[in-house]
Amino acid sequence: MPEQLAFTIEVFLNGLMAGVLYALVALGFVLIYKASGIFNFAQGVMALFAAMTLYGIMNGQVPFAHLINAIFGTDIHYFGWNIPAFAAILLTIGVMVLLAWMVQRFIFRYLVGQEPIILFMATIGLAYFLEGVGDLMWGSDIKTLDVGLPQGINIAIDETTYSWFGYGFFIDNLDIVASVVAIILVAALVMFAQYTKQGRAMRAVADDHQAALSVGVSLNFIWILVWSLAGFVALVAGIMWGAKSGVQFSLSLIALKALPVLMLGGFTSIPGAIIGGLIIGVGEKLFEFLIGAPYLGGATENWFAYMLALLFLVFRPQGLFGEKIIERV
Repeated sequence: MPEQLAFTIEVFLNGLMAGVLYALVALGFVLIYKASGIFNFAQGVMALFAAMTLYGIMNGQVPFAHLINAIFGTDIHYFGWNIPAFAAILLTIGVMVLLAWMVQRFIFRYLVGQEPIILFMATIGLAYFLEGVGDLMWGSDIKTLDVGLPQGINIAIDETTYSWFGYGFFIDNLDIVASVVAIILVAALVMFAQYTKQGRAMRAVADDHQAALSVGVSLNFIWILVWSLAGFVALVAGIMWGAKSGVQFSLSLIALKALPVLMLGGFTSIPGAIIGGLIIGVGEKLFEFLIGAPYLGGATENWFAYMLALLFLVFRPQGLFGEKIIERV
């Protein structure tokens, strides 16, 4: 029994860490949806694109080298120098800000006032476009992203010193770092939204576009700002996931796991994205450990989150922290 309890605590803690990574992706969805009403299906691909760009810059890789070599018959792949991780991260942030400006300037600027389904379809097109551009720029091979984050197993409670019923349990160091980063990031975003002029303008746009325009708020600026913040969040998520499992095109599929997180936390709540991520992370790990593996043959992590989200859609469709919208006809 004590051994089972120790294993359960280990699964619980690892579920919290996984939930933090889910929440990082969900944050990008919340930022864009809250300010513009657009459900950005491309958020997962933005995390992939940011991670690939960071890897390429760090390793001095020539952008579009595969395309250039195929057209001109050359064999150029690298500039011949590497860039330190911190400088590469700053350059990648610049790339994501440029991407935000281009998205607003060439896509959503022309879709203002369109139906939500049209905007949603535009983000699907953007997702496939970014995935293709990322493939052309940096290649489709699996990349190992190393920005100096601690990795490997950490003995959280060592059985020889601080024993828990005589048993130790293990936590990945990278998960601990991701949790700390996520806490800092959420606190910074909440402070930004509450106490800065741009944050208040962003909240005003979220409440009422026309009212915000009437008091001089620039919608173009706010939307570029929001997409830039979402790009930064995508970069953070891409770094964490890329360092954990490698930079590969399956990384873009983490957006699908963020959907139930949003359904639980609410599409308009930053704290809700974190709480929803923790519930999903802990829930799927504990369900797999206590019920899935012993009684259902395992693999329940693939569908548990969606079943939980379905229950929320039936009984509380706005999520835990979402706004309940009442339309009068």
